[in-house]
Amino acid sequence: MHVFIAGANGQIGQHLLQEMADSDHEARALIRHPDQGPDLQKLGATETVVGDLEHDCSEAMRGCDAVVFTAGSGPHTGPDKTIDVDQDGAIRLIDTAKAMGIKRFIMVSALRAENPDEGPEKLQHYLWAKRKADDYLKASGLDYTIVRPGRLTNEEGTGRVAVSATSSELGDIPREDVAKVLLAVLDADNTHRLVFDVISGETSVAEAVASL
Repeated sequence: MHVFIAGANGQIGQHLLQEMADSDHEARALIRHPDQGPDLQKLGATETVVGDLEHDCSEAMRGCDAVVFTAGSGPHTGPDKTIDVDQDGAIRLIDTAKAMGIKRFIMVSALRAENPDEGPEKLQHYLWAKRKADDYLKASGLDYTIVRPGRLTNEEGTGRVAVSATSSELGDIPREDVAKVLLAVLDADNTHRLVFDVISGETSVAEAVASL
């Protein structure tokens, strides 16, 4: 499968490239600057393409079979940039995928995005952007999966997680383990049109994804 990765230069994106290097999938990494390309190819990107989520990415996506959206302005940026990337950038990419016949779309969202007003006040603009992008994807008709990780850490991944399609239990998860989940989801038909939360736990990623 040829997979277009938005946010490939981010921390989860870089872990995902490393995971995909040992898989049967080919990763096309979206980058903003050409000088980012060599480092991402060393990590595992099959190819890199220059583009900007705030503009049309249709040429960069041509020939791909799936999209993974793990781009983000981060919860500490101002509302304007969050809307530009996490909300409008995601929506633009969803529309492009649909127009190009790319059916599979995996979104990295956030725990509590279902109920943004219940999150910390300083994060609510971020959660609302995620919520609007998630809702747009759910209504798109694409074969989506929305992954909502807990608080992200840079600890080494354990490969063991807890997933739930209904619970809003809070918890942490290493970015490396989020990447492992994303790779597992690519091959898991049972996750089509599904939203689920993921935090660190006691179940292997493969078993956890298969249980959804």
